[in-house]
Amino acid sequence: MGDRLLPEPTRANPSPAVAACSEAEAIEVLESEDGLPMAAEDNHRAGRNQNPSTPTCCPKTKLPSQQPHTDHPLLSRTQCDSSRGQKHVRKHWKALFDQFDPESTGYISTEKFRNLLQRHGSELDPHKLEVLLALADNNSDGKICYQDFVNLMSNKRSNSFRQAILQGNRRLCSKALLEETGLNLSQRLIRHVAYETLPREIDRKWYYDSYTCCPPPWFMIVITIVEVAFFLYNGVVLDRFVLQVTHPLYLKNSLLYHPQLRAQAWRYLTYIFMHAGIEHLGLNVVLQLLVGVPLEMVHGAARIGFVYVAGVIAGSLAVSIADMTAPVVGSSGGVYALISAHLANIVMNWSGMKCQFKLLRMAVALICMSFEFGRAVWLRFYPSAYPPCPHPSFIAHLGGVAVGITLGVVILRNYEQRLQDQSLWWIFVSMYMVFVLFAVFWNIFAYSLLDLKLPPPP
Repeated sequence: MGDRLLPEPTRANPSPAVAACSEAEAIEVLESEDGLPMAAEDNHRAGRNQNPSTPTCCPKTKLPSQQPHTDHPLLSRTQCDSSRGQKHVRKHWKALFDQFDPESTGYISTEKFRNLLQRHGSELDPHKLEVLLALADNNSDGKICYQDFVNLMSNKRSNSFRQAILQGNRRLCSKALLEETGLNLSQRLIRHVAYETLPREIDRKWYYDSYTCCPPPWFMIVITIVEVAFFLYNGVVLDRFVLQVTHPLYLKNSLLYHPQLRAQAWRYLTYIFMHAGIEHLGLNVVLQLLVGVPLEMVHGAARIGFVYVAGVIAGSLAVSIADMTAPVVGSSGGVYALISAHLANIVMNWSGMKCQFKLLRMAVALICMSFEFGRAVWLRFYPSAYPPCPHPSFIAHLGGVAVGITLGVVILRNYEQRLQDQSLWWIFVSMYMVFVLFAVFWNIFAYSLLDLKLPPPP
């Protein structure tokens, strides 16, 4: 912890049940049994304007000052889930804060908060203690809410907590995560992912401490397996694995997008399971695994899945508007959404990104993207084996890029923050919905008004 490490104080030993339980278990018990609501930013601010005797952020109940005596030996993790262990844990953690909050206001001053850390800081994870010190040092209101303490200990950060930490010039007291030694292979992998995707040291340490690989990055792995399985199946059926799209029966598949079958709405999404050939599939799979899996490990399947699917849908809709006579195949829309969001995040946070060889990595990613995009452009204008219908369009790539540098950037920039509290998020979501509605009406009316000569249905 460096110069700011505090000497371990002399204090009463915690009960055996407390010693056997992890911090996360302690706070889960505390939150479930005490009914403490997660602090929202408006409640936190409102609490500061009310009478200190009226708790607003975290209603509390006075507890006896003495812990019950127990003669039981150290409890196992299973026994710690029992009601007796939960009772000891709950009283232990609430008693820490109650010692400095005798009036049960739900707040203590930053000075008292630092005293609490001096007396009990050795019980905390070093990285969490570091964040708590940053919270105390940079809180301009002079008060610390008990719920913020709970949020930290349970790996849940509310907006008010994050804003409190970000106030002022925050200095991290201990050595950087990159300098830590004695890590095993999985720990080094998690640390590597943190430095590849997160621009701030405090977020890297938070992620390193809280990541448990549960659930694993299942979305990108599952979607990749399904894409490869469909490609192999089509390769066996068509007896062709290179440039499958040139086979006369290729367009008869019910998954790809075809302009004559645009009323079948599922095709705007399922076309990702069809690829033009093994060269097309290979590039998409490599890119989405190298970029998508680390991003999903940090941001979760919900966020990365949303960016991926939004890029896929935007890609097919963009083709239906800008290249109205061409079919669409491949997952390039979703892949390009993830890659463009990641690269834009690196550029926007260039000084904070500590990933090794970041300039070289960006150059390699751009070269691969350019090669894949150039292949798609060449294939689009290559003479078709069945002249009535052209080869698949490349416009889906551009639709994915547009999603990545709008929605994707907002999602990747706000690590573990609630997106519904971000005004920029709502702006880009609104823009995306307007685009989708416009594309829907375009597909309903424009094709007949423009009197296009579409290729015959397969």
